[in-house]
Amino acid sequence: MPDIEPNAELVACCGLYCGACRFYLTGKCNGCRENSKASWCKVRACCMAKRIDTCAACAEFPEPRACPKFNNFMSRLFGLVFRSDRAACIAQIKRLGRDGHARAMAEMKTQTIKR
Repeated sequence: MPDIEPNAELVACCGLYCGACRFYLTGKCNGCRENSKASWCKVRACCMAKRIDTCAACAEFPEPRACPKFNNFMSRLFGLVFRSDRAACIAQIKRLGRDGHARAMAEMKTQTIKR
């Protein structure tokens, strides 16, 4: 598998880091931002409609867990199964920016902050 490089363009709208995803690293996916097949993702659609890069820039829901699109049943199930804390990823983006988040995730070699 290739090295995990920091790239802010690989930070998904929900805070996951596509640059550390095995599907991205093996060339099976272009990342959430470039994946036109990801029309099912309500978070991506919402960010695109609001013209924001990530949920970290959302003025309507400063706390992502209060957002019904971010905190829906499937995302909670995903978080439970994969021990993923996407809200912590959003908090890190608010603190470090997308570039800093990408660097931190590449350094940790993970696509999410674990619970």
